[in-house]
Amino acid sequence: MKRMFLSLLAAVVLGMSLPSLLAQGPAVAPANPSPVTTEAAPATAEQANTTTAAAVAVSTARTIPRPPDLLEHIVDSILDLFNVQSSGNTTAHWVIFAVLLVGALLLRRVVTGVIFHYLKKLAAKTETTLDDKLFPAMEAPVATFIMVVGIFAALKVLKLSEETDHYISAGSTVAFSLVIFWGLLRAFNAILDHANEIAVERQMGIAAFMPWIKKSLVAVFAVVGVLLVIQSLGYNVSTILQGLGIGGLAFALAAQDTIANLFGSIVVATDQPFKIGESVKIGAHEGVVEDIGLRSTKLRPPGKNLVIIPNKTVAAEAIINNSRFIGRRVEQVIGLTYDTTAEQMETIVQDYRKIITSETDIDVSSVHVYFRDYNASSLDIWLAYNTTTPDFAKQMAIRQRINLALMRVTAARGLSFAFPTSVMHLDGPVARQLVAGQNATDTNPKR
Repeated sequence: MKRMFLSLLAAVVLGMSLPSLLAQGPAVAPANPSPVTTEAAPATAEQANTTTAAAVAVSTARTIPRPPDLLEHIVDSILDLFNVQSSGNTTAHWVIFAVLLVGALLLRRVVTGVIFHYLKKLAAKTETTLDDKLFPAMEAPVATFIMVVGIFAALKVLKLSEETDHYISAGSTVAFSLVIFWGLLRAFNAILDHANEIAVERQMGIAAFMPWIKKSLVAVFAVVGVLLVIQSLGYNVSTILQGLGIGGLAFALAAQDTIANLFGSIVVATDQPFKIGESVKIGAHEGVVEDIGLRSTKLRPPGKNLVIIPNKTVAAEAIINNSRFIGRRVEQVIGLTYDTTAEQMETIVQDYRKIITSETDIDVSSVHVYFRDYNASSLDIWLAYNTTTPDFAKQMAIRQRINLALMRVTAARGLSFAFPTSVMHLDGPVARQLVAGQNATDTNPKR
């Protein structure tokens, strides 16, 4: 990255300076100037005056002084310090040019080899890991910034043409903007990587969204940086933004579903209703979350097929997160036969309550055991309780232990569980004929 940036920087400087340097050259007078006769002089007097006025206007426009920047102030101060006031490139100019380049190289070596080496050792002693990422990330941009300052300060020492100075000023603007933007981008990446590390370490729900959050923020940061560089070159950024606005409107109309899914992913990242690995139910689909992307969320149902749900649907549907139970509730009805007496019913209800409350993973305040209904074929006892463990397998093991204990205590009390039965009572002439016919059949089996 550093070599690529330095190559880009050298190309910018060379591209800005080469056209003007090639354009410079000694003015060659014509070998055979055509003599002007006295007869043609009156005819061309008016044209000469017009040409002179135009030349004066152009020279006046070119001699309008451009306000110096900070780097030029520093260079002028250095030249005043050594009392270098010549309008041409003297030996003193070239010596100062070389000194600035060598000084930039030495300062760069000191900063990278001494200062940042000390900062890295200091960062290793701190508790946070942010500085361990931030200092190495900023080392190359700071070193490049020093070299850019040295190169353009050295170029400012030389007395070049106004056009060449213009190109150098534009190149310095672009170079400084790129270096500053590069440094801010690397610092921004280091901060986002540190935030991602903390989110993963603390098992936060936003950890699954950090990769695309980082990409989105870096993209926005890059766009803003490019616009600032364009504005620093003197272009009207508002016109560009207006053009982007019209294009963006057309793009938004053509990509409504994609944008809706993108905003749905932002809603999921903000609310964090689930994370990867949790079992959820989204609308009619239920399964384990395998991936959360910019466009869709992937679920793996119990059947092991893959369900892909658009994020706009995820944001609009009710979400049931089965992995975030704080407890599980159990309700069941046990029916006893009608030959159970009131005393037996009262005793068995107390036995059931003791069995449930004796479990350590049961919320005692949630236990309810009551003789509730006279059903068609049973006397119903209603049981309800909450387990304190959200784990499904543990809850089923507790439920099994309780059911087995209920069977044992019911058999010990001499009671029976009811099952659906019906009794028919027949009366009247038709019933007596049926009963008589049945009795005749029983006394004469041969018929």
